[in-house]
Amino acid sequence: MPNSASAKKRLRQSKDRRLRNRNVKSILRGLIRKVRTAVQAGDVETAKQEFIVTSKRLDQAAANHVIHANRAARLKSRLSAAIKKAQLAK
Repeated sequence: MPNSASAKKRLRQSKDRRLRNRNVKSILRGLIRKVRTAVQAGDVETAKQEFIVTSKRLDQAAANHVIHANRAARLKSRLSAAIKKAQLAK
């Protein structure tokens, strides 16, 4: 347990940030799932629309250091490749 006032404040801030970060990560997982299910269903147009939203949210999370920038780039690349593959298969 923290003893000094500054340590107590840091603990409060850490708890608040942890909850906020968990919420953002949860939303990201849901958005990524929407893109992947649309790709698997063969619905390329829906996948493209969902990808735009997901891409923006990934960039925002990376900018706020919720996830690493390279992870955001990797996810966007993989989702984009999956959409292109589904489009070619169609």
